[in-house]
Amino acid sequence: MRSPVPASARRAVPSCAAFTVAAALACAAAPPADAEFGELHTDRDAFTPATTTVDPGVRLLEASYAWIDNRGTPATNSFPELLVRLGLTERIELRLGGNYEQGSGGSVVSAVEVGEGLIGDELESESNVLYGLKALVTGQEGWVPRSSVIVEGFTPTSGDVWGTEPAATYVFGWELPRTWRFDAAVRYIYADSTEGRFDKWVPSAVLRMPVTERWEVHAEWFGAWSAGLVDDTVRPFVGPGTHYMITPNFEIGYRMGWGLTRDAAAFYVDSGIGWRF
Repeated sequence: MRSPVPASARRAVPSCAAFTVAAALACAAAPPADAEFGELHTDRDAFTPATTTVDPGVRLLEASYAWIDNRGTPATNSFPELLVRLGLTERIELRLGGNYEQGSGGSVVSAVEVGEGLIGDELESESNVLYGLKALVTGQEGWVPRSSVIVEGFTPTSGDVWGTEPAATYVFGWELPRTWRFDAAVRYIYADSTEGRFDKWVPSAVLRMPVTERWEVHAEWFGAWSAGLVDDTVRPFVGPGTHYMITPNFEIGYRMGWGLTRDAAAFYVDSGIGWRF
């Protein structure tokens, strides 16, 4: 029986795991025996961002490495997928970051990627910086969800496309019995490409399920729909993920998933960290 994970992807999994382990050893120390653990609520934990903002004066650094197995074209390597979140007030945070990609295919599997990615059969590269704000809109009260809005700009620093791409995300969710959480988001990107400007809609949803105070698993769905290209694409994905807290301020995480259409990449793995300081 053929494995659902390609052989090339199985070779990439150890690389993602090595990235996470090395980062954990470099940044985290053993926690005190009486340490209290609470969620960091990183935005990189799943494709759907957290519904919360960072507390005033707190900094949350997030980074990851993604390997994307494109169908019939070179695989994409995406790193460091850096996002630094700085708490400004009780409801507002500043967001700064950047990313570099090498590969092809066009699939987007993390929140620091925009546009239509690297399209074509040739091995190419591009990079960008991101900047923006996230604001808490509502707290959960009955059926009213906790929600936030994110407004960001992505400016290229290398590659074939040089237009800044604005993006807006509305994320909302509810805490459920057993401390499970269901979150969903809708993202709009006024994207750029070698064909010119186009619209991209990116809905997503995730069910987060704590196993212990330090370990959480999740199941997610997300996709990207383009409008305005010569050949518009539909790229939905589904997959599981998990994170584990090494200390009360440091976590490691891992995601993987499968594309559901021929436009989408066949498979991806994403491994990263969250560090509050």
